[in-house]
Amino acid sequence: MTITELKQLFFSELQPSYPTEEVQSFFSMLSEEILKKTRLEIALEPAISVSTLDQSQFQAAVRRLKEQEPIQYILGKTEFFGMSFLVNSHTLIPRPETEELVAWILDHKKDFTEEKVSVLDLGTGSGCIAIALAKHLPQAKVDAMDISEEALNIAAQNAARQDVSVNLQHQDIFAMDNLPQQYDLIISNPPYVREQEKEQMQANVLRYEPEGALFVPNDDPLRFYRKIAQLANRGLRDQGVLFFEINEYLSNEMTQMLQNEGFDHIVIEQDMFGKDRMIKATLHAGN
Repeated sequence: MTITELKQLFFSELQPSYPTEEVQSFFSMLSEEILKKTRLEIALEPAISVSTLDQSQFQAAVRRLKEQEPIQYILGKTEFFGMSFLVNSHTLIPRPETEELVAWILDHKKDFTEEKVSVLDLGTGSGCIAIALAKHLPQAKVDAMDISEEALNIAAQNAARQDVSVNLQHQDIFAMDNLPQQYDLIISNPPYVREQEKEQMQANVLRYEPEGALFVPNDDPLRFYRKIAQLANRGLRDQGVLFFEINEYLSNEMTQMLQNEGFDHIVIEQDMFGKDRMIKATLHAGN
């Protein structure tokens, strides 16, 4: 089978389920991974023969795509902030909005006057936030916590792949009264999708991504944020800053909660789609 024939078969199998542009993207990504060929090379070498083994890998990917499994889990990796990250069903797939959160934090690095900045990422998952910050803040000491040992295993592999040092800790924040030390920066992208918002989400997210990393009860959607704010109240140094990724519908509630927990200088930042997606806050003087 030639590359052209493989591509025709691939498209015929998946076009009933996906838009043509998305099918093309899938084919290009799988070609780079399986055939080690770029999209340009595929276009220039359409008559090259594809081995039986490579054909079977494409067929396996097609079966999984038909089941709406995310392409990132099929490949076992994704791109985040210009780096390649391993992902699997124990970790959320990093979103562009989270890249914006990292960029926003790095916009403030001129404010990090201390030679050694201490950073904590709560609910690290694949480690994407912690690792990106460790990569771009070489003066930082970065800790990261998660309740999932499986996720921490992936985060450890990702830190090694990017050649950065991140101190990974297995912790349930709801079992903690205090953080192990004080930090200059505390960051979290905790679960924030209300159960009532499930119907707005894509089937591949609902079926494959870890539910515990996504959803919160309708009657207490800020439970993670409130607990983290309470830990940060005692765990941030003077002039320390708390950063969150947030639910676009709950920015007013987040502001009120942070004020109630002793924070001020609260700033909400919108994402590329104009949605309230990030918030930062510092402690009241004297807290």
